[in-house]
Amino acid sequence: MSILRKPFRYANWNTTFILIGINLAVFLLTEWNDNFVAYLSLNPVLVTKYHWYWQIFTYQFVHGGMGHLLSNMIGLFFFGFTLERRIGSKEFLLVYLLSGTLCGLFSLIIYLATGTMKVMLMGASGAVFAILLMYAVFFPRSTIYLWWIIPVPAPLLIIGYAAIETFYMVSGRNQGVAHSTHLIGFAIAWIYCLVRFGVNPLKVWFGRR
Repeated sequence: MSILRKPFRYANWNTTFILIGINLAVFLLTEWNDNFVAYLSLNPVLVTKYHWYWQIFTYQFVHGGMGHLLSNMIGLFFFGFTLERRIGSKEFLLVYLLSGTLCGLFSLIIYLATGTMKVMLMGASGAVFAILLMYAVFFPRSTIYLWWIIPVPAPLLIIGYAAIETFYMVSGRNQGVAHSTHLIGFAIAWIYCLVRFGVNPLKVWFGRR
């Protein structure tokens, strides 16, 4: 456990901006040639039948449109930039890429278990949701303004998002959104906080650190 909790040497490389740049570059690439969407997005058939295993990693950099890209990149910018300065670029990059990749892996497992084969998973939302939860852990007294109007404490926002995502996933509504992937992102960040930092988010939000 001591090895898992050994801190990285602090560095700030502005990784948030680099990740945003990579997402933008991939978006332009897919706009230029939409064959790259099928090549980089996560499809259960292509992964299992044709062994395109890289899709478990690359799907998180693909987006289905400008609105999809902007929503994720705005979240990454506002929460990622502050979190990166707090925990350092090395830790931040590990959290982001690990959560995004594991979201892809566990989403694939769910698709295979449920027989959902005609799906193209794409987007950074799983990793962004993980970053959002970690932001709420490190800045529990932070207030987030929904639609730049409604003030919501960061921990309450996480709980609200989790409840909404669970409702949509169970009810089967809004099928175009990978709600299970979002919840997986939350779960991975939660476990990461417990294992890597020895911090229980609930104790940070409602009790002692």
